[in-house]
Amino acid sequence: MDTPPIRVAVVVLGETALFELGVPAAVFQSPGYELTLCAESEDGGGQARTAGREGPPADGWGRAPGGLRLAADRGLEVLADADTVVVPACVLGSYQPSRALLDALRAAHARGARMVSLCSGAFVLAAAGLLDGRTAATHWMYADELRRLHPRVRVDEHSLYVDDGDVLTSAGTAAAIDLCLHIVRVDHGSAAAAEVGRRMVVAPHREGGQAQYVPSPPAPTARAGGLAPVLDWALARLHEPLTIGALAARAGMSTRTFGRYFVRETGTTPLKWLNRQRLARARELLETTGLPVDSVAERAGMGTGDVLRQHFRRSLGTTPAAYRRTFRQRGAP
Repeated sequence: MDTPPIRVAVVVLGETALFELGVPAAVFQSPGYELTLCAESEDGGGQARTAGREGPPADGWGRAPGGLRLAADRGLEVLADADTVVVPACVLGSYQPSRALLDALRAAHARGARMVSLCSGAFVLAAAGLLDGRTAATHWMYADELRRLHPRVRVDEHSLYVDDGDVLTSAGTAAAIDLCLHIVRVDHGSAAAAEVGRRMVVAPHREGGQAQYVPSPPAPTARAGGLAPVLDWALARLHEPLTIGALAARAGMSTRTFGRYFVRETGTTPLKWLNRQRLARARELLETTGLPVDSVAERAGMGTGDVLRQHFRRSLGTTPAAYRRTFRQRGAP
């Protein structure tokens, strides 16, 4: 007896990002699924909805200009029968989910439907209370805002996606592909996910987490005439075996006094500052050179490739080799 297809309902929000809407539409138009687009309706049928382009305007949160009018196949009544409900990204700052949508999402979850959000769609599931007490992913740029608005959600800005059983959430943009292919892998096996990946010309599984896509933070600065000369001196010597004592001596202070002064001026400890700058230097070398990993570790002041790998795994969730494959600049020697 044939297994019935898994019914997937993708909610077309009032304002959404086209990419995150297109990903589930592409992935779940595959054997083993029955895909339906649905939207909140004022007249009982599918309603055309505005889909805005996602992108950070001047304030970082408002609605991006442009967009299309989309017509959904059905209204929210389709959520009553869906096996999986997908909420794509919303446009933060201007879009507010309606009570009708939140009630429909709660009812679908209570009935046993698998709930999925992509990127900022996590804000919609959180508004429905479906992420309370759970770990959830969203775009790293939106993590602090999600924490502020929904403090009961354990926000994970490091993972590409989080599978919490009946509720799954993804990070931004391309991570929507990672999560949707993961769902195919769970439902139909690795071979099916690989086949969908080949059709979409994407890898069925990416290495590492979201942290590797976050730009290296700028070095904390110090007041002119304060520790700035010491920091510049250290940045020019990251490849040397710098110690806190050496930095303190350069500043003409005792180690204890230097530590207190350093935290007051930069907001972090000398050791954390050194490790952060060495990791940033290693990332730069991996992106711009073909140096072996051991040489990168030596030039960044991390000693050996094994030490560098430990720092990458702990801080970025990936390996130096995988990071280089992803980010090495074209034409790098």
